[in-house]
Amino acid sequence: MGSLNNWYPNLIKPAYTPPEYLFGPVWIVLYTLMGISLYLVLLKDDKDPKVRFGVILYFVHLALNSIWTFIFFGLQQPLFALYEIAALFIVIVFLMIYYLRIDARATFILIPYLLWVSFAAYLNYQIWKLNM
Repeated sequence: MGSLNNWYPNLIKPAYTPPEYLFGPVWIVLYTLMGISLYLVLLKDDKDPKVRFGVILYFVHLALNSIWTFIFFGLQQPLFALYEIAALFIVIVFLMIYYLRIDARATFILIPYLLWVSFAAYLNYQIWKLNM
């Protein structure tokens, strides 16, 4: 976590950047909601190809979520991370639309996550812009 201790604190950030202590609790809630969403999908027939594809899509989005952290903090590449978070946003929207056909509750539970990722993308953009 040297990146968090050395690189990130020294970046110029917009005034509306949340305090660091908030990120942990927010992500706990969001990952819980993501898990509940997946659970609701899995409650349907797990042999159904539609459900199986929904599960695959869920893990694709989860991988993209993890990759953003590596690109932004690990590689210290806000511009590249911005492109990646745009792809993540698109996959989340697709996942939510897809889940509507399986269980609408699984979609609506993901709304706070989509809003947070939207906010994170905007912060990512502002950090890149302020530090380029």
